[in-house]
This record gives sequence, structure tokens and C-alpha cells, in this order.
Amino acid sequence: MRESQRLFVVVNNAAARARVAWPRVRGALNHAGIKFESRESSRPGETEETTREALAGGFATVAVVGGDGTLSAAASGYFEPCDRPAAPARPRAINADAALAIIPAGTGDDFARGLAGGRRDTLDAWLARLVNHCRTREESSGVVGAPGDTSHQADSRLVSSTVRSVDVLLGSASGGEHGFVCLNAATIGIGADVAGRVASQGSKMRRLPGNARFAWAALRSLAAQRRVPARVSVDGGCFVECELSLVAVANAPFAGGGMNFAPGASVCDGLLDVVTVCRLSRLGLLRELARVHRGGHLANPEVKLGRGTHVRVETLDEADSLAVEADGDVRGRTPVEFRVMPAALRVVV
Repeated sequence: MRESQRLFVVVNNAAARARVAWPRVRGALNHAGIKFESRESSRPGETEETTREALAGGFATVAVVGGDGTLSAAASGYFEPCDRPAAPARPRAINADAALAIIPAGTGDDFARGLAGGRRDTLDAWLARLVNHCRTREESSGVVGAPGDTSHQADSRLVSSTVRSVDVLLGSASGGEHGFVCLNAATIGIGADVAGRVASQGSKMRRLPGNARFAWAALRSLAAQRRVPARVSVDGGCFVECELSLVAVANAPFAGGGMNFAPGASVCDGLLDVVTVCRLSRLGLLRELARVHRGGHLANPEVKLGRGTHVRVETLDEADSLAVEADGDVRGRTPVEFRVMPAALRVVV
């Protein structure tokens, strides 16, 4: 078997759900006869580094056992580093033909939920997708193309039936000091505070379902929330300027453990969905928190939805800078900019 047909598995060993899922994943792959190599990551940055090394080493499929943060780190490893001052405007893919496979084992698993049409599919369902993809790669080596086709073209058509090209967000926080790639969604304001609280929850809270953990963190964030005068620009024009409670820049519909922030968002449309919440009291925010899982928050006139390819968020006073969260990890502070990289990443579906 060619190395480029083989599978590399990255496991977030620091996450309890991933540690529990990993024996099932390993057993299913062995039972299906899928050859693979693996590494269990336990320190910050290791998933990104491991993914980049695997792709540079010739592996064309990297499976990620973990949550949205782990998947986002692997997506970052799909590209050359972009967190350095001399980094290019758009990072180059290590292997543009390679694919990432999602094995959801996290708190929210929101990106996987979006790909599955709003459902939280079982681990077995995602494993079946991965096994099908790996078997298709093996079978593609023996495919005979139509007259005039090269073997590479025939291989590509067969393998493409198991993958989808999706958009990626390229962010730059703290006035350009921190560049990063993320996959699902970013939030500024109360959303970033919620993400920080979820990440710092103790072992007892971590035993609860993801939506319960996010809801508890959101209630605590509401009690401490403050509105800050800020400006949100989309594609160079001012989108809103107001006392801002929250901004969500979404590539996919769901974030925060199933909250349907951007119901119409698509990972394949080349656009970012921008949701802003202005001038709402704590009581008003609590009401919208109860409606956001079904997308009802968009009926509020203080909640505004837009779309574009370039988004900038800045506070009117630098002293009021807000934290920026992307895929569950705090990435810096405002001012922050986001650009879309259309169809930049291939994922197994």
C-alpha cells in the first residue's frame, strides 16, 4: 500500500471524552482492516504540529479524535504557520489533496453537527464515513479510467465522492499580532467569555453534557456582561456601530454546544455570516439565549445578520478591547479581522 493511501490518527489525550472514544476508534479501524498510525497529543500546539508533520510526510488522510478545538488545531496544521510576522496573506496548504476526517469526541462538536445537517450523529456513524473513505482510497489504486483519463484522474474522481471542500476562516487578532486559522466560528464579547468559562470548568462540570456546560457558562457570563461601544465592518463598509454585546463570525451554523447562531450559514458558499447583538439588557440576552438553539434570536431587531468575505471588529476606545474566541480557544483581543478562504480544506463526509 502506498503511504499516501494510509491513515494517520491524532487523538486529543488531554480530553476525557476523546480518551474514552479512542479505544472504540482503534478497535473499529483494526476490525475493518484499515492500516494506520497514531499519536496521542497532550500539550497545546501538539495536534497542529503532528498534523503538519503527517501531511508533509505523505499521509493523505488525517483523522482527528476530539472536539472543535482539536479539529481547529488540525485544520491549522493543514496549512503552513500563519502566526508569524512574516507569514503570507494566505497560508499555503501542506498537501491540498489531503483530507481531514472528523471523529467527534468533544463538548460541543458543532462543526460536525453542521456537516450532519443539525444532528449530533453517533461516533459509529462518523467511523463508518472514515472507513468508507479509507477503503475508497485503497480501491482507487486499481481503478481504470475512461479513455483518455490518466490513472490519477480516475483515482481523484473516486476519492472525491467521499470528501467535501469547505471554507476556512483566516483571523488576525490584537491588531495583527496574532494570526490564526479556524474552522467553525469565532465570537467577540460575551461569546468569548463563555468559551473561556467552559474551558476552565472543573471535573464535576465536565461530566455534564456539552449543552448544559455551555448554558451554565452563559448564565455566569450574563451576570458579568457589559456593553462596549464598537464598530463592525463587512467588506469595507460599516455594518453596525453600537453598544455591542456580542459578535459571531460564522463559517458554519452552530457554535457554543448547539446554538444555531447563523441558521443559513454554509461551509461551501465562500462567505462569512456575521451576527451582531446590540443594546440588549441582561434580561434581553437571557431571552435570546433561550431562543438561539432554534434560530429565533434573529427575529429581534437588535440582532442583525450579514454576509461577506472580510469582517473587522474594533472597539471605539482601545481601552475597551474585547477578547476574541475561535473554535473554543481565546486567540487575542480586538481589533480583529477575518477573511474567508473558499474551498481551502477537504473533509471526509
